[in-house]
Amino acid sequence: MRVEQLWRFPVKSMRGEQLRSATVTKDGIAGDRLIHVRNHHGVVTARTRSGLLGLAATTDEDGEVLVDGLPWKDPAVSAAIERVTGPGVEAVQYAGRERFDVMPLLVATDGGITAFANSGRRLRPNIVVGGVDGLAERDWPGRTLRIGEVVIGMLKLRQRCVVTTFDPDTGEQDLDVLRRINREFDGRVALDCWVERPGTISVGDPVEVVDEHLEPPPRGGWIVGAPYTVP
Repeated sequence: MRVEQLWRFPVKSMRGEQLRSATVTKDGIAGDRLIHVRNHHGVVTARTRSGLLGLAATTDEDGEVLVDGLPWKDPAVSAAIERVTGPGVEAVQYAGRERFDVMPLLVATDGGITAFANSGRRLRPNIVVGGVDGLAERDWPGRTLRIGEVVIGMLKLRQRCVVTTFDPDTGEQDLDVLRRINREFDGRVALDCWVERPGTISVGDPVEVVDEHLEPPPRGGWIVGAPYTVP
């Protein structure tokens, strides 16, 4: 097995950027989901404002987050966000662990994506492991993923949501995608993971699954599916 793809999502719910290598920290891929959109109710995501998926977030050489090629604080970016989410929103930077929906790292496999029979981008993984037979990933929760010096704990299969129903290129919605996930995969595809030992990984690096039990982070480190506010 090997690292087939690496992805970072600098702005929560926007398109991500594909990487050749990545620094993996205790909070997942460095630079992942550092910016999010909020209104007076809390965080705004593609679950209710799917137009966010049409905006592309990248990171420049200096580490600045860009949206459609412009600095994320640019007034033109603010206007673009309002067009797809409505008035009264703002983009903010926040590095707390609550910025992740469940855990700080999502791992998918080529075998799982093939069985999914759709674009793997709908799943928004950080790491795609290649060379995996079929649905072998479904037996991985509770085991450990090793990529060189990096050690990753695999907690559980990810419960999927309505975001999977939106085409990552056209934005068109197909509710049958989620119906099929619920029907054929018990609603769960890819793996919620945490980082036990940080390091650097690159596309092509060998991947090993080992039967080593790791204690997941204590409750409260990541707030599962909960809205959050930013100080």
